[in-house]
Order: sequence, then C-alpha cells, then structure tokens
Amino acid sequence: MGPCLPAPPEPQSLDLDLLDRELHVAPAVTALLFRKVIESGACTRLSALRQMGKTITLDRILESGAWTDAAITLIGFELPSWSVRRLVCEDGEWLCSLSRQPNLPIFLDELAEGSHAVLALAVLRAFVAARCRSAATQQVAAPVPLALPRPAYVFCCDNLA
Repeated sequence: MGPCLPAPPEPQSLDLDLLDRELHVAPAVTALLFRKVIESGACTRLSALRQMGKTITLDRILESGAWTDAAITLIGFELPSWSVRRLVCEDGEWLCSLSRQPNLPIFLDELAEGSHAVLALAVLRAFVAARCRSAATQQVAAPVPLALPRPAYVFCCDNLA
C-alpha cells in the first residue's frame, strides 16, 4: 500500500464565507481585522506586489487608520478589473456595489455587494463578495481551444476523376 494522501484543502469559498461572517458581525474595523482580510485567501496578489514595492501607498493608508481608503485601495490591487460602482447609505446601513462593467445599466450588471453600518466594512464585504464571484468564475471557466477563422468559401482541390 502506498502512503496516505493528505485530505484535499477546503474550498476557498468556505474561507471567504467565514471571513464575510466575521466582517458582518464586527462592530468596527481594526488593524487586526484588516490584517486578517489581507492574510486570508482573499488577497492573492498583494504579497507579490509588496515584494515589488508597489504597496507603499496601501501601507501608509493602513498606518494612518483610513480604513475606507485602505479597503478601496485593496480592491484596486487585488481586483483590478472591478471598480466601485455605488456607495449608498440608507437608514444607517452602507451599501457598496462593485462592478466589472460600470458603464452598463445597473439592472444588466452583475454586481458584488456588501452592506454594513460601517462604510469600510461594507466595502470590505463587497471585496470579499467580488473575490468569491471571481473565484467561482475561474473554477467554471475552462480553457477554450483557440479556433482560427475559416474563409467564407472552401474549395476542394482533389482530382477524383
């Protein structure tokens, strides 16, 4: 008998669901909570960008405690194809909507949304929702073979006579 294989890791979406629940119940943003978001499976590009020295702005924003600015900057680093489409406060609850196609009418757009009484936490929850949506898209999308265009007319040049 061969060696036992290790159990497969749990899907990343479960970790992101847990992270979203933590953000949902948090009363405020703290440095520890923000670090948890960065060190979770939600941030896949940040360590490489940090090694290249491109996260100095984010580090300074985090040091100053400007959590909303830090969350929006994090979205720019981690999800460059997503942008903030809408920030709305209704009845004391913030709603943040992220979009990959902000020029579409909102009813046609596939949004990633997060809500919370604290603006920065609403933005972070939208970030986690967008990361879940991006991860699901990557899992579903299989590489499609490249098909070359064919000419309008195809001629057979075989002489079968």
